[in-house]
Amino acid sequence: MLRYFVIYKPFGILSQFSGDANTLKELGDFPKDVYPVGRLDKDSEGLLLITNDKSLNHYLLNPQFGHQRTYLAQVEGIPDEVALRTLEAGVSIKVDGKMYKTKPAKAKLKKNAPLLPERDPPIRYRKTVPDSWVELVLIEGKNRQVRKMTAAVNHPTLRLVRWSMEELDISGFEVGEIRELDQAGIYRLLAVSPAKLQTKAQPGGRHQKRPSLPKRKKGR
Repeated sequence: MLRYFVIYKPFGILSQFSGDANTLKELGDFPKDVYPVGRLDKDSEGLLLITNDKSLNHYLLNPQFGHQRTYLAQVEGIPDEVALRTLEAGVSIKVDGKMYKTKPAKAKLKKNAPLLPERDPPIRYRKTVPDSWVELVLIEGKNRQVRKMTAAVNHPTLRLVRWSMEELDISGFEVGEIRELDQAGIYRLLAVSPAKLQTKAQPGGRHQKRPSLPKRKKGR
């Protein structure tokens, strides 16, 4: 039986079941055959999908499909338009010891702090340095990518929350909360169809064209 759990992963919890402390086992009792799709670093929070659906796992982790992930990053300072457009165009970060230019993204400065549960422990505030929130929409998920991207434009990340994957989000969740959804609901929110799950690379070893992010509306 296929199971689908959406959780708000707390700060300080590892995205794994193995280990003696600070793991997903502390959040609740899960079936033995489920596992997290992708991961969030220990010092990051937010949406984590846990399932035993291997086809969905392959689809969401395969870079050729490029599904959208939205992150809310509290950063040092207030990024200007140049910094935001640089994030959108792609920045050079180090991945596995090599330099890598990130794929096109969407970046927006939030006028107000998002309504999120308090983090435990809270971030360390500096009276002399302002902070702000940036919304980033990516179509890839390299190791600590958001933190590396904001650091590349001189705005280190203080707090990072993965808010959504496509239309699946954690609106209304409490930290550590677990909700189980059925397959139809998960597939609808993730914009997945059985046809997409069966899509393979084109003949000759060439992959299908990577989806691009929708164009930013004027006046945003």
